[in-house]
Amino acid sequence: MYISNPMKNLLLVILISIASIQTSSAQKFVNEFLNIGVGARAHGMFGSVVAHVDDATAGYWNVAGLTQMDAPLQISAMHTNWFGGIANYDYLSIAKKFKGERNAAGGFTIIRMGVDNIPNTLNLIGADGTVNYDRITTFSTSDYAAILSYARDMNAKGNFSVGGNIKVINRSIGSFGSAWGFGADLGAQWRGENFSFGAAARDITTTFNAWSFNLTEEEKLTFQQTNNDIPVSSTEVTLPRLILGFAFHTKKGKMSYIAEADLNISTNGTKSGLIANNSFAVDPTIGVEVGFANRVFVRAGVGNIQSVINPSAVDAIERTLEFQPNIGMGLKLGRLNVDYALTNIGSVSGILVSHVFSLTLDFSARTSPDESVVE
Repeated sequence: MYISNPMKNLLLVILISIASIQTSSAQKFVNEFLNIGVGARAHGMFGSVVAHVDDATAGYWNVAGLTQMDAPLQISAMHTNWFGGIANYDYLSIAKKFKGERNAAGGFTIIRMGVDNIPNTLNLIGADGTVNYDRITTFSTSDYAAILSYARDMNAKGNFSVGGNIKVINRSIGSFGSAWGFGADLGAQWRGENFSFGAAARDITTTFNAWSFNLTEEEKLTFQQTNNDIPVSSTEVTLPRLILGFAFHTKKGKMSYIAEADLNISTNGTKSGLIANNSFAVDPTIGVEVGFANRVFVRAGVGNIQSVINPSAVDAIERTLEFQPNIGMGLKLGRLNVDYALTNIGSVSGILVSHVFSLTLDFSARTSPDESVVE
């Protein structure tokens, strides 16, 4: 039985990708699509927005920030491609402020990351050893998250707010396997005249994904013949993570300035992190935004700061410090905000290659003909 090298490599890649989903309850990296981030404004600042986020994207970054929306209703959306166009990432959020003393707000967010039109070559070779390309079909691997958010002010001054998320996760690999997961987040913000503090605790309950697989006997045989393990039903766990943010913001004439530094504290442990060991890691990010006349905004951010082994070192122990820069800009056109960021998420060469676009639309409150509007 013979398969050309390209087809053989493709077959093995697909098989290994599916088989690698097998997990144990101690897996460190789960639901990573939820760590990419939403909104081009935040991406331009490398996600350093936990302390000052004040729009519909707060449902993702820090739910407490929903109380700071200027409009009674906002819709935010983003579409982008990662990994050289292989993966599609889509985001949509609707957030609304509620009437009442505590300035409450709620929101609903949906996120999808998927790779579509993947060739399924599991049945390429028949039982008699013949190759039939008509047996090739396609499938998609998709990760979905639905997030329901609620936040409210905790004091009369309206400068301290808290909120929480409930999220439902669905992951699937064609008809081969799927998983359902549930989790919860908490967030808090305190805002002063020139300084703000924020905290976002993600997956505080530990998010569990329960996988189940459905393979035919022929597909299982193909896994065995290619020396791949047959995926079995299992559970994977997303460990809690804490993000702390400190922001400085001020205005001078028509100019506005925001600078924020965040600390991402995780329990998954990555030795390449700036401060890390086998079970603990602290990853800092920094972002700045300069605005003119509340119309034009320029942004920059730095993150993914890592201590990596120097490839030129003789003893393979010497490490060097590396980081990733992001840049972005935004335009406020009446009730529509258009944002763009240039990042290198998904880049294998360290070059800024990923373009992120997002839109946020404000809806004004309805007024009756007799009501006057005060500007």
